[in-house]
Amino acid sequence: MMLQIFRREGDVYKSIGIMLLLALGLAMPGCGSSSGSTNINGNWSASLTNSPTGPTIYAFTTTFTETSGGGVSVTNFTFNSSNGSCFAGPTTETGSFTLSGNFSGSVKGTFGMTITAQDAGGQDVLTLQGGVSGNNTITGTWSATGTSACVGQGTFTINRA
Repeated sequence: MMLQIFRREGDVYKSIGIMLLLALGLAMPGCGSSSGSTNINGNWSASLTNSPTGPTIYAFTTTFTETSGGGVSVTNFTFNSSNGSCFAGPTTETGSFTLSGNFSGSVKGTFGMTITAQDAGGQDVLTLQGGVSGNNTITGTWSATGTSACVGQGTFTINRA
């Protein structure tokens, strides 16, 4: 009689263990860097100012796609503002992106992007460094180096378009 009670309890413990493993298996795909992959993918619109309340110095639209190792593929890049002679030549764009978060949906991360233009006047480089905040927004600081007309710094906001 006593032997049957232990067998029944053993079956209950096995069932609980199997349910816990299944629940853990379903929860694991939400962990790690792949969980944030859809947070950066898509069309984005940027506004760069020389002060938080200043006029827009540079503006662009682009498409970001997360790549392996925290990289960002930047495509469909277009400056939307009149940059004068700055960044007048063909541009190359590179980016980086990292995410961290928790099970409560609080996602944070870092973002970096470099835009380089080479023309007859020399090379201009626009560097953005910032962080990913909620509501599909990336904010941070930018700096421009190169020809004398294209030097500056300020803040930026990039929003999902």
